[in-house]
Amino acid sequence: MKKLNYKKIISLVLAALTILFILQNIAVINISFLFWTFFISRSVLIFLVLLIGIVIGWLLRSSPKRKAE
Repeated sequence: MKKLNYKKIISLVLAALTILFILQNIAVINISFLFWTFFISRSVLIFLVLLIGIVIGWLLRSSPKRKAE
């Protein structure tokens, strides 16, 4: 059996923590935005907000205003 390196161990621990987080936050909550009302799982909402933040950060980082080195 091959040795697990630290990256695989960290990945497994993070995956387990993510699964635990999802299982603990399956409650459906009511979200109101402008004229719409949504019913969505709390864990899905947190994931969507995280995804939006990642996309915004990626877009700002790839901005053409960065100085060329």
